[in-house]
Amino acid sequence: MVVQPALDASSAGQAGFGDDIFTSMHDVIALDADDTLWRNEDLYRDTQAEFRALLAHYHDPAWIDARLYEAEMRNLPHFGYGIKAFILSMVETAVELTEGRITGAEVQRVVELGRAMIQAPIELLDGVHETVVSLAERHELVIVTKGDLLEQESKVERSGLREHFRGVEIVSRKDRRTYEAIARRRGIAPQDFVMVGNSLRSDVLPVVAMGGLGVHIPYHTTWAHEEVDEEERARHVYVELQSIRELPEWIASGA
Repeated sequence: MVVQPALDASSAGQAGFGDDIFTSMHDVIALDADDTLWRNEDLYRDTQAEFRALLAHYHDPAWIDARLYEAEMRNLPHFGYGIKAFILSMVETAVELTEGRITGAEVQRVVELGRAMIQAPIELLDGVHETVVSLAERHELVIVTKGDLLEQESKVERSGLREHFRGVEIVSRKDRRTYEAIARRRGIAPQDFVMVGNSLRSDVLPVVAMGGLGVHIPYHTTWAHEEVDEEERARHVYVELQSIRELPEWIASGA
């Protein structure tokens, strides 16, 4: 169940929330990074398109995409999330799909694609800078991001936003236990934990499950692994905003 941003105490109660969630001041606000603060998934989509083109003379695009996704899921427990894991999955997929016939030059091209992703400039999403600056004046902000430590640290530093955040949490996975550990470490009661992000699976639903408040700001494209079906969405209550620009006003009206 999605709660729309224009809420008063009565509508919050009807949505299944206690009034205290919307009437208490949230001193700490956690925000996701990739595709919430800056562009990320587009880089993967663009690189995957080049990967398909590289292997086009071996297989059709749909088969390449399917096998690459299988490799990513198979490697996730071993390599985790991030560009380096993606590069390894592309190399493995290329070797498998070509039955070992892929050339050294083609493997090098895959590595170059990954390096270009890592070195890509950070592109903040529309409204992010002014929203973060505004929120930081009244709230303690924390980035909670999932992925490779070095990669995420670099993106945070290059984003130009680091000075506005009191803390950065880089985690290997985003589930209920992870958020509970962050809340304990930072002295935040679960019901006062506010998490804002583009992924229902990683940013919103685990926080809702622990009794916190999840705020969903959809991005125009989502990795298949992060998708949640309508039945699963309907079982949870969360807030959905259309733009991060709406966040300060929503927090002010709800707090």
